[in-house]
Amino acid sequence: MPTDDLREDASRYLMHTYAPLPISIVRGKGSRVYDLEGREYLDFVGGVAVTVLGHCHPDVVTAIQKQAQRLLHASNLFYTEPQVTLARMLVEHSFADKVFFCNSGAEANEAAIKLVRRYARQKHGDARFEIITMQRSFHGRTMATLSATGQEKIQAGYAPLVPGFTHVPFNDLGALERAITDRTAAIMLEPIQGEGGVHVADTKYLQAVRELCRQRDLLLVFDEVQTGMGRTGTLFAYEQLGVTPDIMTLAKGLGGGVPIGACLATDAAAQAFTPTSHASTFGGNPLACSAAMAVLQVLLDGRVMAHAKQMADYLSKGLHDLQERLPIVQAVRGLGLLQGLELGIDGKQIVTDCLQRGILINCTADRVLRFMPALTIAQAEIDRLLDVLTNILMKRS
Repeated sequence: MPTDDLREDASRYLMHTYAPLPISIVRGKGSRVYDLEGREYLDFVGGVAVTVLGHCHPDVVTAIQKQAQRLLHASNLFYTEPQVTLARMLVEHSFADKVFFCNSGAEANEAAIKLVRRYARQKHGDARFEIITMQRSFHGRTMATLSATGQEKIQAGYAPLVPGFTHVPFNDLGALERAITDRTAAIMLEPIQGEGGVHVADTKYLQAVRELCRQRDLLLVFDEVQTGMGRTGTLFAYEQLGVTPDIMTLAKGLGGGVPIGACLATDAAAQAFTPTSHASTFGGNPLACSAAMAVLQVLLDGRVMAHAKQMADYLSKGLHDLQERLPIVQAVRGLGLLQGLELGIDGKQIVTDCLQRGILINCTADRVLRFMPALTIAQAEIDRLLDVLTNILMKRS
């Protein structure tokens, strides 16, 4: 089916919740994807930070194939080996003691919110239930997670929102301290606000937040849906930022392209969940867990992570060079292979210009070009991106 026909059917049969770019992707390998007409594109979107090992990594594909021949699904009324093994792997390589599996980042954050409320109620009574989150944050699109999100455009049209969330400026310790009340149960934030414009949490700020939580007996929740699974240079961003949360959420890169989410927590926090207090029909699905195990095993091997660190430094240097040369570039922000280039103009046209030249990028917060390539991206592929960006931005400067 030609792309034009596919677009027409999509408009006819799909709810209009997306505004896709005018191509249809049918195949991918590594950092390359191909459309219906056979054109090749270099992918710096990565399924929005999902395909951490690139498209169709052989280890992930093999794990899916083998598991599909054994068992596709079993209810959580029974044990399955892939689920338990993946949970053990995550616990052994993180601060956490327990894991709850679900299907997406929004569901992982929903689980974290529910866990905070149950924990606070059990320990402090009904009066503590509020969670402080950050302006510009993004935590998902369920009713609770969009209420937690600090962006009015995400919340528009869905009032009344779920009560119990207060939003304060990111990296502003004074504002955070002033927002804490006797009702506060937790502080929830992203180490890097990806959807909010690629803003990185200041290390000293995070350390102060951790201490504040200790003093006020609050839970600290890190949303690592976008920053987890090697994206920032360590398996989880909290490791290099030197601050350990009580609860952490994962999704996106965890399954390498297969839907899976996870809420990780210390024993102290996790004990608030008991049988029937929370559940997910497909959470911890054998197929998804097998894919995630393959992703984690590749990352723990270390070679991909080491390569990603080198490529992150190379990409960051290239973007900073653009900033020095072109007045249109106002800032470069990010960590690891999650980088943002803030422009003095709307970035959506730049996305289209790159698409026409065979490069897939993303624009967030209107003026920030966001780059989330596979951790296996090659230096020559980064060079191509930088060449295309230079050519496009020079013409608009």
